[in-house]
Amino acid sequence: MNHIKIDLERTISDIDRNIFGGYMELGVKDTTFKHLDILDPAMQAKGGLPAEVRAVLEQVKMANMRFGGNFFSGYRWRDGVGPRAERPARHELAWNSIVPNNFGTNEFVTLCRSLGAEPYLNTNCGYGDMREAADWVEYCNGTGDSALAKLRREHGFEKPHHVKYWSIGNEVDSPGQIGYKTPQEYARAVTEYSKVMKRVDPAIKLSASAACSWEDAPLGPQFLYRKTEWVERAQLMLEQAGDRIDYMALHKYAHPYTDDSFETLMAFAAGFEEHLSAYEGLIKAVSLERGIKHAVDIAVDEWGIIYIPAEARQESPITVTVDASGQAQLPAEEKITAHHGRKNVIGLEQALLTALHLNIFIRHARSVRLANCTSMPTPACLSFPEPESVLLRQAIYFPFELYSRTCGQQALDVFWHGDTFSGTYKGRTYAGIRTLDVSATLDKARKQLVIYAVNQSKDKALETMISLEAGAFAGNVKTAVVNGPDIKAANTVENPDNVGVHETILKAAGRTLMVTLEPHSVTALVCPVS
Repeated sequence: MNHIKIDLERTISDIDRNIFGGYMELGVKDTTFKHLDILDPAMQAKGGLPAEVRAVLEQVKMANMRFGGNFFSGYRWRDGVGPRAERPARHELAWNSIVPNNFGTNEFVTLCRSLGAEPYLNTNCGYGDMREAADWVEYCNGTGDSALAKLRREHGFEKPHHVKYWSIGNEVDSPGQIGYKTPQEYARAVTEYSKVMKRVDPAIKLSASAACSWEDAPLGPQFLYRKTEWVERAQLMLEQAGDRIDYMALHKYAHPYTDDSFETLMAFAAGFEEHLSAYEGLIKAVSLERGIKHAVDIAVDEWGIIYIPAEARQESPITVTVDASGQAQLPAEEKITAHHGRKNVIGLEQALLTALHLNIFIRHARSVRLANCTSMPTPACLSFPEPESVLLRQAIYFPFELYSRTCGQQALDVFWHGDTFSGTYKGRTYAGIRTLDVSATLDKARKQLVIYAVNQSKDKALETMISLEAGAFAGNVKTAVVNGPDIKAANTVENPDNVGVHETILKAAGRTLMVTLEPHSVTALVCPVS
């Protein structure tokens, strides 16, 4: 018997709604917003969104959206402003594509505002410089009569954009990045970038590109990554620029091979939480030693699931070349496929892992204050798979929308126990992983408790008792379950509703509630309490 015990007074922290953030990157083949009609003037005031896409995205209620990614280590923001006919097309080097720059700063901010999301801009700390970053802040947020504020007005935006969230670079610890920087080089860059950017607008919030290259990074050191230095990087950044950094940005993807077992995929969450806890301690230790008075929070501003073809395993016979700098590289097409998993179907496994991420963010609400799912709202989440076809909501859409819609303001410290399993992810074995992964939130004003439970069993329904330490259930409990026929279920043109949400009502009273949680499912229980 699985048992979830909840004390409504045992809170972890308030929850920052910025954990429900989205993501957009230019230049990546097949991942741009194909459903954005950005060239239609009549659509511009609405962010360029067709009605059916807007209706779906408005349900998600994204709190922010990041304009970021590898592309931005070579991005010149000035190329994307002003009359479209005068914008230069560029050969961008991150994804080896031609970008027409017909979608830039003002279009992105308009899109965000039309969805009620805060824009989050990623500055070029690759082959860009601090002047370019400070100029971008002034163009967006300037209120005076400077040349850049006037330029924004000339482009049709009289009022400042008031962009609050900014990142200093993207994945600078990856040697495959344009403008890779050593820990020492990046600490100096953060110090100087943050200085000039906050002098332009002291109200902005800055994130530093803390870590994407971990010891369990994909494909081993012969690909894009070498030995990680994430502890040293964090220490140097906090020591040199801790007084101006608001967030340390972590990127942590699940990188399973396509032939990995279901248990291996689920074990990723255990490893992710282990790394997150370690990083929390690292920030706390350095902040205490250095006397940093304000909270330096964590922004998981890239997260998601990227499958790697089984043939790309380290031991597989893939031709690897060495470039002039001595960096080992896979062939270009294999690199793109391996890194972004474009050929993989988005199915129920990814939906479960999406919910596991969100559970972790809720349990770590004290430190994780901003997060951006790279599949939201790109075609990995919403797509028109064929011309003239209906909009498909992919499996990962459903848990993201469900959590965003129902999440309360307070994260609760939940006790639970029950069945366990073991899994090995990237050579590290995790024993005693609880088959039922749980988080809970409380909306005190509405007297509403929401319990989120991910049943990670492929074939076993879990009988679960939920008990309150104090108070009582005060009415019908609404349950919403994300599920499909099996763990490989996915939505297709032929079966657009293979994975979805079904809702039921449970009668509840007193302090105890019995529920049966379906195999391979995500369940939200919305409970009125007294």
